[in-house]
Amino acid sequence: MNRIDRISAILIQLQTRRVVKAQDIADRFGISLRTVYRDIKSLEEAGIPVIGEAGVGYSLVDGYRLPPVMFSREEASAFLTAEKLVEQLTDANTSADYSSAMYKIKAVLRSSEKDFLEDIDSSIAVIKSRRQKNNALELNLLQTTLRSISEKKAIKIHYFTHYRQEANEREVEPVGVFYLDNYWHLIAYCLMRNDYRDFRLDRISDVCLTEKPFLKQHPTLQQYMDSQKCERDVQEVILKVSKRAHGYLDGQKYYNGFISETVKDDCVEMVFLTNSIEGFARWYMMFGDEADIVKSEPLKEKVKTLLDEIAQRL
Repeated sequence: MNRIDRISAILIQLQTRRVVKAQDIADRFGISLRTVYRDIKSLEEAGIPVIGEAGVGYSLVDGYRLPPVMFSREEASAFLTAEKLVEQLTDANTSADYSSAMYKIKAVLRSSEKDFLEDIDSSIAVIKSRRQKNNALELNLLQTTLRSISEKKAIKIHYFTHYRQEANEREVEPVGVFYLDNYWHLIAYCLMRNDYRDFRLDRISDVCLTEKPFLKQHPTLQQYMDSQKCERDVQEVILKVSKRAHGYLDGQKYYNGFISETVKDDCVEMVFLTNSIEGFARWYMMFGDEADIVKSEPLKEKVKTLLDEIAQRL
């Protein structure tokens, strides 16, 4: 990206938040802080009313707005792809809000970009997993949760606990939501358990925002996820799996800590991080005749123990 394009992009970034830190600008464009300062000075010299406060960041004078921005063809197609994802993988309210936003985006596109989106619209599809339930996606869970986080007010949920096979009512203070393996998850502080819990959104049958303020300060979602990685006693496992067996593992590998894989001649070397050697061993035994354990002595010992116990029962 040349300097003129970067300075224009910085101006747009300044309009996205009330205050933008110099480090955020540097990280986005991969430049030094000194370069950020020079670019901001160039904006000021061009007459842009930028307010800078040491240790806080930069902001624009209230009321200043850049005229409508022209999106590139690549940016327009990215918006269309995102619309397909939002339509299938979020609740009805979020999908409707995004569709409304897309109309506004399309309104400022050039005619050539509008024609381009119309041409490729039918060539992009997002297919929902058959395992994913639809009931929770009609409860406006995402927007209610995000509003709860913004206003710092607890929400009340009716949740079905899978391992106990029972439903109960919980008051929770949401930290954030994330999408993993075909399901939305809510990380929240449960007032009944006095601890953080992971709630699957498809197991929530009802939700409502209360007027009760948060009782404590919570970490960000990223901080919570990072802390969980540190607390878990994870172990690395490397398997060498035949290509024939590998084709049947795609739907299961992510539930067992899959990290990466490399194709090597007639096999695939797969890397996992697991916090349950016993659970991993039982899964491995389903296809063990088609896979070698390259790394993890604890896994080898556990598999041998399980095989001995099975042999004694035969």
